Amino acid sequence: MSSTGQAAEVHLSIPADSAYIAVPRSVVGNLAARNHFTVDAIDDLRIAVDEACALLLPQASDGVLDCIFYIDPPQLTVRTTATVPNGWLPDTDSFGWTVLTALVESAAAESESGRLTITVTASATASEKA
Repeated sequence: MSSTGQAAEVHLSIPADSAYIAVPRSVVGNLAARNHFTVDAIDDLRIAVDEACALLLPQASDGVLDCIFYIDPPQLTVRTTATVPNGWLPDTDSFGWTVLTALVESAAAESESGRLTITVTASATASEKA
């Protein structure tokens, strides 16, 4: 949420290198905390973003990972995108995908024009009910 209480977007591009995964994890933690997510929900969202990044990293053919954080209280949506080899999709039967989908309200992967996007969404109100 912006300081005016309105919806906001944060854009982040990092090198597709595991040394930089802490950056989107920290950003999503900060944004979730500012938007009244519980401590457990913040941890879950951080792990989900970490898993989304980890799935894309080995495939990021241009060496860049883009993250867009959409804050529209009470929801927080993170779209993690990378250029990937033609036709590559994450294995939705993998342990990483299972972890990712268990931690958020929704998760999806979509491919368009050689770029794969993994989108995760969580809600502060859902975390209050947990």
